[in-house]
Amino acid sequence: MFHLWNRNIKSVKLFFRFLFFQMATLIHTLADHNDDVNYCAFSSSCLATCSLDKTIRVYSLSNFAELPYSPLEGHAYAVHCCCFSPSGLVLASCSTDGTSVLWDTRDGRRLAVLEQPGASPVRVCRFSPEAAYLLAGAADGSVVLWNVQSMKLYRSGKVKGGSLMACAFSPNGNFFVTGSSSGDLTIWDDKMRCLYNEKAHDLGVTCCDISSHPVSDSENGCKYFQMASCGQDNHIKLWLILFADFLGVQLKYKCTLNGHSAPVLACAFSCDGQMIVSGSVDKCVIIYETSTGNTLHTLSQHTRYVTTCAFAPHSPLLATGSMDKTVHIWQLDLKQPCAGDTTENESKVAIEDWSEDDVSAWLCAQDLADFVGLFKMNNIDGKELLNLTKESLANELKIDGYSYEREAMENWISNRRSSPMTNLPLHSLMLTPNRTLKMAISRWLETQQK
Repeated sequence: MFHLWNRNIKSVKLFFRFLFFQMATLIHTLADHNDDVNYCAFSSSCLATCSLDKTIRVYSLSNFAELPYSPLEGHAYAVHCCCFSPSGLVLASCSTDGTSVLWDTRDGRRLAVLEQPGASPVRVCRFSPEAAYLLAGAADGSVVLWNVQSMKLYRSGKVKGGSLMACAFSPNGNFFVTGSSSGDLTIWDDKMRCLYNEKAHDLGVTCCDISSHPVSDSENGCKYFQMASCGQDNHIKLWLILFADFLGVQLKYKCTLNGHSAPVLACAFSCDGQMIVSGSVDKCVIIYETSTGNTLHTLSQHTRYVTTCAFAPHSPLLATGSMDKTVHIWQLDLKQPCAGDTTENESKVAIEDWSEDDVSAWLCAQDLADFVGLFKMNNIDGKELLNLTKESLANELKIDGYSYEREAMENWISNRRSSPMTNLPLHSLMLTPNRTLKMAISRWLETQQK
């Protein structure tokens, strides 16, 4: 297989991300729970996990040792979810016993027991960004906002026709989203007024998360938030929540991430919003790049359903929990390659500081020497390199960006100078081997011969 550029069909920027994001290394496994792990959550210094075994366990991120007061015991039945307050000083947990409990993370002391109206099993809980409220959602569809300071009920509501399975606050705390077993995503304001409702997943929503980085739309001046949801339909969907004076609130579908072969039980954004991780009944964890939807990593070390996954807020760590009773801790290698990175003693330069000559040297090292002249002609230095997209390659550098069989492509360009995909004129007839695709095909063939 050959192509006219493109080690990644969606965008060269993703190829660079593959280069930067070389490894997701399993560095530790926690195996202290004696039943299914339901949820895990990070603070800046701790990791909390909860389980069907009725306990919450808390670990230090410095050495993954369990804290002296752990496990936290007090729930009468399975603990479904746990979350830290923004300061990390309070930990909330919720359970089939119909309560949400607040714990002091300094000594493990129980601060409050908040009983869900109707005593329905509480499936999910979240602190608001300023920690003024704790949101708790239950199996009967009830949604409660607790005032954390007074420990009293502030507002309550209810979703129609299903259990509440997922919730997430916007970064500014002005609204939150809930997901139900009926498949609906509902946007609420902080006064518990329903602003918007949409059927999102046919077989039910299992989890949702909102990126902590709001994005501005330069075309219409609107501010929007990126949201991910997943469900029993095997899909992860990306959404834009739009706010505008003249439009009100809108939930706009962006794309679907396909990769799992079974229901997806968990999804979460990285702290910078650039990655999404998901866990599934297929026992796999997949890390995607948000901007393109392409898969960066597939992790398959769990032996049963993956029920939860979370990125750490201030360190390159990922936690994944499973019905195999374990929590895996992954170290994400986010280091960028450096110019002149051939020996340990040579000086190293970050990509954004590369000169045009550094870019040329890198192209040669990647067997892309044919493009050195083109990149130099367009003055591509390190900063320009990181900003390349499929559109800029096609419009400015005149690079096609699709993969073809070599013989078919050679026959094509022998008679015409246009792209087989777009029919647009080709400004270069150079063919570059797509070794990534070739390797993937070879690996697949090997699996078929076993």
